[in-house]
Amino acid sequence: MIETETEITHPKPVLLSEYQVPVFLIESLQLNFELYDGHTLVSSRMSVRRNPASTQTSKDFMLNGEELTLLSVALNGKKLTEEEYSLTDKTLTIHRVPDAFELTIANKIFPEKNTELSGLYRSRDTYCTQCEAEGFRRITFFPDRPDILTRFTTTLSADQKRYPYLLSNGNLINRGTLEDGRHFATWEDPFKKPCYLFALVAGDFDVIEDFFETQSKRKVALRFYVEKGYGSEAHHALYSLKKAMQWDEETYGREYDLDVYMVVAIADFNMGAMENKGLNIFNTKYILAKPDVATDEDYIHILSVIGHEYFHNWTGNRVTCRDWFQLSLKEGLTVFRDQTFSEDILSSVMRIQDVNVLREAQFPEDAGPLAHSVRPESYIEINNFYTATIYNKGAEVLRMLRTILGVEKFREGMDLYFKRHDGQAVTIEDYVKAMEDVSGINLKQFKRWYSQAGTPIVRAEGRYDQNTKEYTLTLAQSCPDTPGQTGKYPFHIPVKMGLLDEEGSHQDTVLHLTEATQTFTFANIAKKPLPSLLRQFSAPVKLQIDYSDQDLMYLFKHDPDTFNRWEAGQQYATRLMLRFIEQLKKNNTVESLSLPSELISMFEYVLDLQKTHHDLYFLSSLLVLPSEKYIAEQMEVIEVELIHHVRQWMLSALAKQLEKKWLAVYLSHHDDSSTYQFDMKTIGRRQMKNRCLAYLLMLPQHAELGLKQFKGALSKNMTDTLAAMAGLANLDVPSRLLALDAFYQTFKQNALCVDKWFAIQAGSTLPNTLETVKQLMQHPAFDLKNPNKVYALVGAFSRRNLIQLHAKDGSGYAFLREVVQQLNKINPQIASRMLEPLTGFKRYDKERQQLMRKELVGLLETKNLSPDLYELLTKSLK
Repeated sequence: MIETETEITHPKPVLLSEYQVPVFLIESLQLNFELYDGHTLVSSRMSVRRNPASTQTSKDFMLNGEELTLLSVALNGKKLTEEEYSLTDKTLTIHRVPDAFELTIANKIFPEKNTELSGLYRSRDTYCTQCEAEGFRRITFFPDRPDILTRFTTTLSADQKRYPYLLSNGNLINRGTLEDGRHFATWEDPFKKPCYLFALVAGDFDVIEDFFETQSKRKVALRFYVEKGYGSEAHHALYSLKKAMQWDEETYGREYDLDVYMVVAIADFNMGAMENKGLNIFNTKYILAKPDVATDEDYIHILSVIGHEYFHNWTGNRVTCRDWFQLSLKEGLTVFRDQTFSEDILSSVMRIQDVNVLREAQFPEDAGPLAHSVRPESYIEINNFYTATIYNKGAEVLRMLRTILGVEKFREGMDLYFKRHDGQAVTIEDYVKAMEDVSGINLKQFKRWYSQAGTPIVRAEGRYDQNTKEYTLTLAQSCPDTPGQTGKYPFHIPVKMGLLDEEGSHQDTVLHLTEATQTFTFANIAKKPLPSLLRQFSAPVKLQIDYSDQDLMYLFKHDPDTFNRWEAGQQYATRLMLRFIEQLKKNNTVESLSLPSELISMFEYVLDLQKTHHDLYFLSSLLVLPSEKYIAEQMEVIEVELIHHVRQWMLSALAKQLEKKWLAVYLSHHDDSSTYQFDMKTIGRRQMKNRCLAYLLMLPQHAELGLKQFKGALSKNMTDTLAAMAGLANLDVPSRLLALDAFYQTFKQNALCVDKWFAIQAGSTLPNTLETVKQLMQHPAFDLKNPNKVYALVGAFSRRNLIQLHAKDGSGYAFLREVVQQLNKINPQIASRMLEPLTGFKRYDKERQQLMRKELVGLLETKNLSPDLYELLTKSLK
């Protein structure tokens, strides 16, 4: 029976409280794909049995299916009539099934028309899949949920000349030729997996191959498949994979489990990458790199993302999540693993960068209408919960757990978790239970990090008693109300700390803040100490403590904890910027402002220290002012123009005051003839040099210096090329246009370089930037259907260019609404991501609130609005 499902105006939320185990399990699934121009034929044969753990007695078997043309259904070899099943545009239900049976289904799909890039789609000349979270239902009819683990065997057939490589999960067990110039390949995955980890790729590639010998002396083939002509750009990704495999063996004892590990780079991809078992599919952005087209930042991101997807083999694949509410069980845990991998392989600066991302992306999320816990209670569209809270805050929760247990017990807990749950779909409770069992620590209170939303505030106050030689530290915690949650209970907050005096750091320890207010006493303290709290940012909280300016200066120069040295500088600069904003409100002119001598000496200290310090990458991070986004988060009402004008004035003032030093340090590290190397020493030199150049390019008289570096680095060193072009892009001088034109002409055939060209222009602080962005949307190189292009142009404008997005006349908001409306028809996932900058509209002044609200209401009235946008809009406007 074929039914028409009525259009749902108000999608129904999915609730964690309503979870039930699946009624039926799929023991095995045999898939056959016949790829033709214009359509693909899919047939599946599944072995099904009733789940003994289910108490439901229904004889109906329901499968998910979207955008599929059903051709036939057979139960135990007998073709079913339309009276024996029900079909809607979302489901296929087989009626009156036995407790065990074989179901065969044939359907047709149209990958070439799939602009959502979910399911099976075509990217240029390549067929590929993206099944997380619910894309498999767009390939064939199947109960699309992560707690059904199935053994997959997949056969693909296609034209041999056009698609010589036919790939899927697992190991290749058969291949051969067919009639009419076609060929086939059959892949068998020996490990059961949820359907979201299924992958298929058909295309023609450059192939880069190497091997990795595991700790048990097995030889694993490593293969990277990239677009023809780009093979030379996959070597850093290969290096990164081998590093990740070695690190996971050494750190967690995890060995790879298949004969081959394959990675495919795709030009059209919604995400960064996908961890499909044995066949990772990556956005080209996180695979392709060589010195003339990729920056230091690109190289670092590739290392991190390659590591992330590889680490998923155990934290996500071998042990997966029971339902999507447990998403942070795999993503938060794997982000934590890739962050610590990057710290170990590269530098402590990675921790600083991770905290910056958390503060600029996740803290605003916690403070806005979209705030949700690390394990949400409900969702309308699961794609909306691939958020900074799930990923980045989830990683911080795991970092806290390691701090509470200690490194050794944490490793024991991980070992027990893998041993207990290998091959299972589990919950956050299962993970925490393993940690409790190895440590003997009751983690009931700690689990509040998973259920309570919001960023806790920790207030610290210290007192020293000269007579008793005791120092007392009082810590108090609170957490603001968030949508649907009021009156938060105290968290378990680990506070790494030390006490500093002239003789060094003492009393290094971890304080466990578990009550609303607690006092800790330190005995035998000879002199009044200075507390260094939250070392390595040991908890995702906002710390309030009454440091004097001199205290911050002392921590900046002497704290042995590198993160807290950086943090002291950031807090001092933030304090200055907020003071200047208040002054500017009164005097309305930057001429009334002046930099304090302490700030100048702080920067001079770093510039002098770079002559002898071993880590220039770290030192260069000390020279960066807090971002406009971070300053905005410190204000009750965000004042866009004041933040921008003060920050730009401070940058210019620092540039002028220290002009000779910036130039001297720049010249001491600049070398046009040097060959690019990816190591911390040379990265540090480039970062220091380009930080100096950024300050110098605040002054128009140094535009020619920027152009000189640009010309010298073009086609040789993208790090230096882009650093120069980024500075020039903010100057209204002829060399700006010269550089932009030369860059495009040099790299117009390289899609990722064109993305950089788009992003640089979209991030410009010049007043006509919005018009430039609109013109670039009509550029032949721009494609609204390609997520990378949208992120590069629209995303850079809306997320990084606050002064332009929040123009007083509302033009930035109107532009963003128009783009989101277009994307709603093409790719709802990307549409909802582009909308996010408008969802926090209540943080701004009344005029801007009204302008943003108007655009949000207009979007809500859009015909055929996707569930993705509906959910964000209704929560934001509530």
